[in-house]
Amino acid sequence: MKRYTILIVCIAPALFLIASCAPTVGTPAGTPSTGGDVAGFWKGLWHGFIMLFTFIISLFKDNVGIYELNNSGNLYNLGYLVGVMIFFGGSCGGACSKRR
Repeated sequence: MKRYTILIVCIAPALFLIASCAPTVGTPAGTPSTGGDVAGFWKGLWHGFIMLFTFIISLFKDNVGIYELNNSGNLYNLGYLVGVMIFFGGSCGGACSKRR
């Protein structure tokens, strides 16, 4: 029984990693959505900030994604990255703590 548990623990993350790299069908960057707008830096910042909550919702609903496909490119990506870093504590959260 223990052998199967170890096998599942090793194989399941590998399968999730491979599945997460699957390409999606979407529009190219800079293409406006049906509403006529393109997500820029500020929408990227907001989407990065709410990424955890959107991810949880996307597990239960098929029409919700954590990343806007109709984006302006690099500015959206920068905003998304900054939003994720703000919400999750940035890249130097552990380095700034004092040791006792």
